[in-house]
Amino acid sequence: MYNYSKDGITVSSILDDRKENKNGSYPVKIRVTFKRVRKYYSTGKMLSVDDWGRLPNTRSHELGEIRKDIENSFSLVKANVIALAEKGEFTFDALNVRLSRNAGDTINAAFQVKIDSLLKEERIGTMLYYDNILKNVEKFGGKQIPFDYITVDWLRRFEKFLLKDKNHTTVGMHMRAIRAMMNLARKSGAIKESQYPFGKDRYEIKTGEGRKKALTLEQIAQILKYEDGKDTERYRDIWFFMYLCNGINTADLVRLKYKNIVDGEICYVRQKTANTTNTIKEIKAIITPEMQRIMDRWGNPPSPDSLIFPLIKPTDDPLIHKKRTKDLTKRINEHMKVIGEKFGIDGISTYTARHSYATVLKRSGANIAYISESLGHNSLKTTESYLASFEKEERQKNAALLTNFGNK
Repeated sequence: MYNYSKDGITVSSILDDRKENKNGSYPVKIRVTFKRVRKYYSTGKMLSVDDWGRLPNTRSHELGEIRKDIENSFSLVKANVIALAEKGEFTFDALNVRLSRNAGDTINAAFQVKIDSLLKEERIGTMLYYDNILKNVEKFGGKQIPFDYITVDWLRRFEKFLLKDKNHTTVGMHMRAIRAMMNLARKSGAIKESQYPFGKDRYEIKTGEGRKKALTLEQIAQILKYEDGKDTERYRDIWFFMYLCNGINTADLVRLKYKNIVDGEICYVRQKTANTTNTIKEIKAIITPEMQRIMDRWGNPPSPDSLIFPLIKPTDDPLIHKKRTKDLTKRINEHMKVIGEKFGIDGISTYTARHSYATVLKRSGANIAYISESLGHNSLKTTESYLASFEKEERQKNAALLTNFGNK
């Protein structure tokens, strides 16, 4: 009924007929479309299909009042879209912050808007990440922290607070999340440019370098020799399958179904990037004889809609699904630690499987473009940076060759 379009952004009032109410009515929403992504904002109104059709020209007092309310909701969303678009800073997150301003110009509210949005999109891992950081922010600063309280001094004190029981890598993750919220506040007009606390000569986020190690082929061969006749063999095989399947992560592994197998390849889209990029990249992994043996030994009976491995329940809601996936990762890592201790290999984990896949290929002379594609990266630069951080051990070994004069 109401429509607006400019600079690639469309705002429309629509009857959302995707889910019917018990009384045969549907919610009226304001739909915003940008770069083929649609977001819906509630008007709080419900109408039948017939009443929606009558609404533009109605003489009914009741429908006329509903029409005014819908127009007000449309105008509110439209005004905020225009304000962001005119500055060339439109994003859905920034729009959500502007629309939630009635909750107060607080960083708490901005975090909550982000968390609610991620939950609706079923991006549970990222939602839990922001939720955990919000809890720590509130533990330090309280439940109502105005944006303008987030100063360089506040950030330094928060950093000191976190370092009491967290490392620099974790502190950096917290600060990047806060920076994302402050970026939204700046775009939405909640703070002025002079109040923005991040950047050169302001607060600069420190980077902590975690331990990153890729295994050698010899070490992987040792791992495969481990036998105990117990559960550890199962988790060893699952870990090895992850390594062979292009370094697939646990969240993608548990979702694999037999219908993902096409012409002898496992084809899947990474959950991590499915909702964050405009280009959906399908990853393809050849099913090797070793992978087939693992599926035969530990998998479900083949059926197109069946999960390949019985690691989660298909009926799980997103939060339970995430918990089971997290628990599975923990179990794999615990069992792989047992194997590592047996052979003197430190730090084997699901994290290691992906990095070992990429680094073994690189050391074997595989084309960097192939590695990039198989990992699902969107650019070669990402892959080059990714691989470079795991090769210090190799550089140290090669540097030693320069003075390996031998004893003659």
